[in-house]
Amino acid sequence: MKDKKNILVPSSWLKQLMLLFIAAAILFFTSCRQHRPPPEVYHPPIKKTVIIKRDTIKRDTAERDSFCIAAVGDIMLGTSYPDNKTLPPDSAKGSFKNVLQQLRDADLTFGNLEGTLLDTGAPANYRLHQLIRPWLFRMPESYGGILKDAGFKVLSLANNHIGDFDDRGRKSTMKVLDSLGIKYGGQVSHPSSIFKLKGVTYGFCAFAPNGYTLSILDLKNAARIISDLKQKCDVVIVSFHGGGEGVGFEHVPFVMETFVNEKRGDVNAFAHAAIDAGADLVFGNGPHVCRALELYNDRLIAYSLGNFCTYTSVSVAGPCGYAPILKVNINKKGEFLSGQIISGIQTHYNGLQLDTLNKAAIRIKQLTETDFPDAGVSISDDGRITLTKE
Repeated sequence: MKDKKNILVPSSWLKQLMLLFIAAAILFFTSCRQHRPPPEVYHPPIKKTVIIKRDTIKRDTAERDSFCIAAVGDIMLGTSYPDNKTLPPDSAKGSFKNVLQQLRDADLTFGNLEGTLLDTGAPANYRLHQLIRPWLFRMPESYGGILKDAGFKVLSLANNHIGDFDDRGRKSTMKVLDSLGIKYGGQVSHPSSIFKLKGVTYGFCAFAPNGYTLSILDLKNAARIISDLKQKCDVVIVSFHGGGEGVGFEHVPFVMETFVNEKRGDVNAFAHAAIDAGADLVFGNGPHVCRALELYNDRLIAYSLGNFCTYTSVSVAGPCGYAPILKVNINKKGEFLSGQIISGIQTHYNGLQLDTLNKAAIRIKQLTETDFPDAGVSISDDGRITLTKE
């Protein structure tokens, strides 16, 4: 009996131990279930949202309230005719070095290309030019790259020197400009250009009294071309080559002008007709001197921007040496907002430079006040152009 009692004691203890273990396990698992959230509490992971501050978003240029157009007058970077003595020694590379910032700092920069881009070729009416001193402008084709680098986006080919080397010169010039992406207009074979820059669609055309160019004398046809452009474009820019030449022709005469027995247009009537047809900016050239500004139907007219960069072969004496850069700020409708005349000056010795005396701005101010006392704009001596307060 003693041996049997000794066997039963460990068995009872073992059962108690097992019961304690089972109770502890039940308590442990129950505790885990109580601390685990129910299934419906779970949610899918939340994606992180990146918040961009409004002022860090770069808006498209087309949404801006205003645009800056820069315009200059005649450009002729030397001529290889009759020999290379009338070409600049640096191959014209430094032609615009003193005004590059002013030319490039605009949405669009315009100028009048007074001559051809052609490497070789005989002039038109060759025999006639042997009898008199030739004023024939044939710039090497490589000079087109200098115009491109300076910031010119559009050029007028409506003038009396684009035909100096006949059809060969005209075609070569257009081919070079096409290769560089520079837009142009004014030729009967290529009257206008439509192009888009920074969200704005521009239209451009140009007129002159010379052969193979769109005629400044035919106001009805000019209005038709301009009106057609306006239907397709946001801003229409018109250039004209008209008026007499030289220091005796600084004033706008308000009549048909003639020079060397050639009708050169009634530039006031033409400019007004152009704006009536849809032009937003009208830039004149041809007289080789500056003329007045006028605001007409809220659009700006520059009757002549004179010479700008005309190496050696064009007189730059006195007012002929004034070389303004006109900057015009317009709104989305093409209406004038403000402007600036940056005065440049050129001499045959120093070339094109900025003029700290502001001679071009002061002269344009004087001509504007004389020719258009109700011009609608006021020009300060330092060249600031503002709307006249009513």
